[in-house]
Amino acid sequence: MHRLLLFGLISSLCGSDELNQTLKRIFDSNAFEEKRFGPARWVKNGAAFTTLEGSAIIEHETATGTRTTLVDPKSLTPEGGHLPLAIDDYRWSGDGKKLLVFTNSQKVWRQNTRGDYWLLDRTSGKLRKLGGDAPAASLMFAKFSPDSERVAYVRANNLYVEELATGKIRALTTDGSATIVNGTSDWVNEEELNLRDGYRWSPDGRSIAFWNFDLSGVETFPLVNNTDSLYPAIQKIPYPKAGTKNSAVRIGVVPAEGGKARWMDVPGDPREHYLFRLGWVAGGSSLAIGQLNRKQNTAAILVADPKTGAAKVVFRDTDETWVDVAENEQSVRAGTEGFEWLDDGKRYVWLSDRDGWRHAYAAGFDGPAPNHTEPNHTEPRLLTPGAYDVVATQAIAPDGKWIYFLASPQDATQRLLYRAAVDRPGEPELLTPATQPGWHHYDISPDCKWAVHTYSRFHRPPVVELLRLPEHRVVRRLEENKVLRTNAAALAAAPAEFLKVSLDSGVTLDGWLMKPPNYSPRRKYPLIVYVYGEPAGVTVTDAWPGKRGLFHRALANEGYLVASFDNRGTPAPKGRAWRKSIYGEVGVLSAQDQTEAVLALGRLRSDIDLARVGVWGWSGGGSNTLNLMFRSPELFKAGVSVAPVPDQKLYDTIYQERYMGLPGENAEGYRIGSPINFAEGLSGKLLIVHGTGDDNVHYQGTEKLINRLIALRKTFDVMVYPNRSHAIAEGEGTSLHLYSRIARYFEENLPARVK
Repeated sequence: MHRLLLFGLISSLCGSDELNQTLKRIFDSNAFEEKRFGPARWVKNGAAFTTLEGSAIIEHETATGTRTTLVDPKSLTPEGGHLPLAIDDYRWSGDGKKLLVFTNSQKVWRQNTRGDYWLLDRTSGKLRKLGGDAPAASLMFAKFSPDSERVAYVRANNLYVEELATGKIRALTTDGSATIVNGTSDWVNEEELNLRDGYRWSPDGRSIAFWNFDLSGVETFPLVNNTDSLYPAIQKIPYPKAGTKNSAVRIGVVPAEGGKARWMDVPGDPREHYLFRLGWVAGGSSLAIGQLNRKQNTAAILVADPKTGAAKVVFRDTDETWVDVAENEQSVRAGTEGFEWLDDGKRYVWLSDRDGWRHAYAAGFDGPAPNHTEPNHTEPRLLTPGAYDVVATQAIAPDGKWIYFLASPQDATQRLLYRAAVDRPGEPELLTPATQPGWHHYDISPDCKWAVHTYSRFHRPPVVELLRLPEHRVVRRLEENKVLRTNAAALAAAPAEFLKVSLDSGVTLDGWLMKPPNYSPRRKYPLIVYVYGEPAGVTVTDAWPGKRGLFHRALANEGYLVASFDNRGTPAPKGRAWRKSIYGEVGVLSAQDQTEAVLALGRLRSDIDLARVGVWGWSGGGSNTLNLMFRSPELFKAGVSVAPVPDQKLYDTIYQERYMGLPGENAEGYRIGSPINFAEGLSGKLLIVHGTGDDNVHYQGTEKLINRLIALRKTFDVMVYPNRSHAIAEGEGTSLHLYSRIARYFEENLPARVK
C-alpha cells in the first residue's frame, strides 16, 4: 500500500505522462532544434557569400548558387594533428587571401569570449596559431589591418599587433590588469551598451583607436562556486550597482608600430559619462565619438583630432527621459562598427525620438563648436518621415541614395523591410510582400542587391531564402527546417490567436492567446500569463517563439489557456510616448497594465476562469511576476518568478538608471517599482527560481526577498540551480528540469483538470 501511495505521489509531482514526454522531446532531444543558415559572410561585394559546413568553408556564387570549396578540413588541420580545427567563428582579410579562425572559445561572461586564433594563408597553405607563447584560449577580438598584413587582438586586457609575415608581436598597451582594461570593455558596458570589440583600425592602418576603462573603485560582486572543488571558489566581477561608482572611460589613439597613446580630450568626468560609439571619419583624419551623460538623457557626437586629442561637440540629442544609443546589430555585423555613413562619410545616420517617433536622420559635422555646451551645427535632416517607428536600420546603399530599415506601421507584432530615398524623403517603400505578414530578418549584401532573408510566424518555423533586392524576389531556399516543421506541427496544432485588449485608460495592448486542442467556448479554463513587461524586450511578436513557445504549447495541450501581453513601456514600435511612459516608475505601470489586460479579457470571454489565473516570467519578467503576485493577489493565484530583480537598487547602473534616473534623485520611484517592498501582498502560491552563478541578475536579490518573505511569515517555494548563469542552461538536463518544474508547479497549484 505504501508503494502504491508513493507511486501515486511521484506521478502527481511529475505531471501527466504526455506532458513529461513532450517536455523531454522539446528540451532533451533534437526533435525541435531550429537549423540556422551559416554563419554566412558576404564576399566580393555581394557577388558571393561563404558558409561554414563542418570544418570546411564553402563559397556560393550569389546569382547562380555555384558552390566552391575555398577551405577544406585538411587545410585547417594543424601540423602533426589528426583533426581539423573546430571553428567557432571566422573572418576574411580584406583581400580574401587570408582567413582568421576562432576556436577553443571560453566564456568570459555573458557574451564576451576568449579563445585561440589561427591564421590560414590561402596562397601558401600555411596554418599557424597567433599569439606566440600566449596561454591557450587567451585572445579576443582579432581583426586584420586594412592592408591585411597584420592582425590586432586583445590579450589580458592589453592591445597587441602581430605582423603576419614575420610573426613579430608588439604590445601597444602594457598597463592592462584586473582594473585597467584596454581594447574591450567592463561588464556593464558590454551588457548594456554592446561594447565588446573595443578598438578600431584607422583606414590607413597606421593607428588604432581604443577604449580604456579604469575599474579602480568599482565594487566587485563575488560569485561563489560551492560544488566544483573541495573548498568554494570565488570569482569577483566588477559590477556597479545603481547609484554607485562607474569605471572611468576614455578613448586613446596609439601608433600601430607602438608608442605612447594620445588621449582624446572628451569633456566631463570620465566616471560620470559613457562613450558608447567610436569610428574613424572618412579618410581617417579624425575620430567620431559618441558620448552619453550619466543620466542618459543627453547624447552627443564629438569629433576628435587623433594627433592632438582636441575634441569638439558637433551634434547633441536630448530627451526628458532617455536617449536610445545602443549600436545596431546589423551595422556591427556589416563592419561599420556603429556608425552608418552617408555622403562619403560627411554625414551619418542617427536614430532619434525627437518628433515623437523613432526616425532615421542624417546628421553631420557642420561647423565648429566653440565650446562644449552648445554645438554649432545644422539640424539633422529627417530621412523617414511619418507616424511610425523605425525599428532598426539594415543597410545604406553604396551610392548613398537609399536607406533600408525595419518597421511595422500598422501592426506592432510584425517586422517588415522598407526603404526610403535619402535625397527625397517621403513615403517609404515597402519591400516585404504585403502577402507575407510576420517576422522578417535580412542580412543585406554590401551592394544592397541581395539579402539572406529569414522569415517566420508565430505558428510557422523559420525558413531562410536568398532574395534579390529591391524586388524581394526569392532566388532559392537556403534552409527550410523541414524536420522542425514536421515535429512541431502536431504540438502547434492547437488554436492560437493574436488579440487587441482595450484598457479603461484608453490604451490598447497587443497580446496572444493559445488554447487547448479540444477547446470549447462553453468551458472555463485556467489562464497562465507569460510576462516580460520591461523596456528591454517584447513578447507579443508574430515570430516563431522557439522552445519556450513550444513549452507554452505543451501547457495549452494540458488544458490551459496561455496568454501574453505587451504593456506600455515595452519597446514595441508604437511611438515615443508608448515606449517611454514608464520612465522613473519601472514595474508600476507594467503591473497595472497586465492586471487590467487579464480582467478586460475575462470580461470579453466566458472561457477564462478568473479564479484560476497564474503568471510566470524570467529576468524582468520574473520581477513583474513578483509585482503581479504581490500587487494583484486577488487575481493572480500562482506564479513562477525566474531570476528576478526584487529590488531595483541591486541591478546595474546603465540599465536601471536609464529607465529610473539616479537613485539619489528618485528614491520613491525605486521604492514603488521594486516588488520586494510589496511582498506583504502575497497570498497565492509562489515559486522563485534562480541560478547562484548569475553574473547579471544576482542571486543576492532572491536571498533578500526570501528574508523579507520569511519576516512576513509568508509561505513560498524556492528552486536553486548551483552555479547556473542567468540563462539557467548549463549542465546536463538543466533546461528540462527547469521547465518541468515550472509546469509541475502550475499543475499542482492551478490544476487544469479536476482529479
